[in-house]
Amino acid sequence: MKNGLSVLLAGVMVTSLFGCSSNEPKEQVKLTIAAAASLENAFEDELIPMFEKEYPNVTIEGVYDSSGKLQFQIEKGLDADVFFSAATTQMNALKDENLVDADSILNVLENKLVLIKGKDSTTTITRFDNIKEVSIIAIGNPEVVPAGSYAKEALTNLGVWDSIQDRLSLAGNVTEVLSQVETQNAEIGLVYATDAASSDKVEVVAECDNSLLATPVLYPVGRVSSTKHKDEANSLIEFLKSDKALKVFKKYGFKKGE
Repeated sequence: MKNGLSVLLAGVMVTSLFGCSSNEPKEQVKLTIAAAASLENAFEDELIPMFEKEYPNVTIEGVYDSSGKLQFQIEKGLDADVFFSAATTQMNALKDENLVDADSILNVLENKLVLIKGKDSTTTITRFDNIKEVSIIAIGNPEVVPAGSYAKEALTNLGVWDSIQDRLSLAGNVTEVLSQVETQNAEIGLVYATDAASSDKVEVVAECDNSLLATPVLYPVGRVSSTKHKDEANSLIEFLKSDKALKVFKKYGFKKGE
C-alpha cells in the first residue's frame, strides 16, 4: 500500500512539474513606436532587428515623421505604444495632456544643429555669422519640425531671423531640407548632424554653438499612456537606453543624452 501511494504521489509531482513548465510560447505582441524621422535608419537597419531577436514574441512597427506631426497624430488617437521625439517640446506637450506617462520619460540622445551646403556648391556662406548674406536658406517648418524650431531659435539669437524672412524656404520635414540643399534649390540649410550624415550629397560647413540655444537638442522617449502592452513598452524603452543600443546610435551620429 505504501509503495502504491509513493508511486501515485511521485506521478502527481511529475505531472505538476511538467504542468508548470514555461515551454508554452508567449503571446505574440505587436508594438508601434512613433519616432522622429531622423531615427528611422538606426531603427530599421539595426535596432528593431536587435530587439526582436532578444524578445522573439514581440514585433516592432515604426512610424516615422517630424515630431510635431507625430504629436498631432498621437493626440488624434494614433495607436502607438512608445513615442521617441526629436525635441522635448512635443514630449512635454503630450505629458501635460496625460497622453505620455511622465514617469517613463528619459532623455536618451543628444544631437547637434549644423549648417550644410550642397557637395558641389561654391557658396561663401560657411559660418553662422555670415548667414545674413544667404540667397535661400532651407529649414524645417518651426511649427512642426524640431530641427526647424531650433534653427529659428539660433537665427533669432543671431539677430538675423527677421531680416531673412523673404529668403526662408520652410520644409515639412528634414528630408525635404536635405533635398533642397542637395539640388542647390537652397544655398544652405539647417538640419541635425545625423540628418546631414545620412546624405552623401551635402557637406557640413559649421556646427551651431549651444550658446545660441536655450537647451541642447535632446531626444526623449516615453510610453504612450493608452498602450495595452505596458510591460513590452517598458522593455523597449529599457533596451533603447542600454549600452548596446547607444553604441548603434553613435554610429548614426548621436550622442548620449543627459
